[in-house]
Amino acid sequence: MLTTSNLKKVFLIALLCIGIAIYFFSKSEGAITNYPSSGTDIIAFGDSLVEGVGASTESRNFVSRLSVMIGRPIINLGVSGNTTEDGLKRLSQLDNYKPKVVLLLLGGNDHLRKVPTGTIFANLGKLIEEIHKRGAVVVLLGVRGNILIDRFDSEFEELRDKYHTAYVEDVLQGLFGIPQYMADSIHPNDLGYEKIAERIEPVLKKVIK
Repeated sequence: MLTTSNLKKVFLIALLCIGIAIYFFSKSEGAITNYPSSGTDIIAFGDSLVEGVGASTESRNFVSRLSVMIGRPIINLGVSGNTTEDGLKRLSQLDNYKPKVVLLLLGGNDHLRKVPTGTIFANLGKLIEEIHKRGAVVVLLGVRGNILIDRFDSEFEELRDKYHTAYVEDVLQGLFGIPQYMADSIHPNDLGYEKIAERIEPVLKKVIK
């Protein structure tokens, strides 16, 4: 039969175990690196999808639409044709700002140029590390290497889990191959970019609070 003293010990041990479990769960699952960030600028960094190729005007790309949705300016550092390697070469552009959140969208051009998947995601990992060093939260924006089947989804998820980024899965999901959303075979039109902005908005709002 347990004495009062032993019951207290069991209770304290149970509380300690619960506390440890909660701590490690929050660290591994819930924490976003650098959140809340002390930076001031929201930046979109990427390729032609960030630049807004296919939109009728600059105000209709997803970065501009997203800026309107959240009521804050977003600096557009998208460059058409950029690969992950190109992104690494021009990452110093971020040093002209005080990044709070960086929306990172690269990888599609690598796939078109048949860059090995391992290289693509190693480069993305380096990009995330460098952005984190600058004190910003990363919102990782996923793309697909192949419409039907590829490893991109799982690779992006691994990056999310390893670096504790915010994440939006395949921003082009449901848009490819549907004429009403696409300006050409690769780039969305105004309506497609609106859909992308709507997909990103709730995730971005959580990390700019």
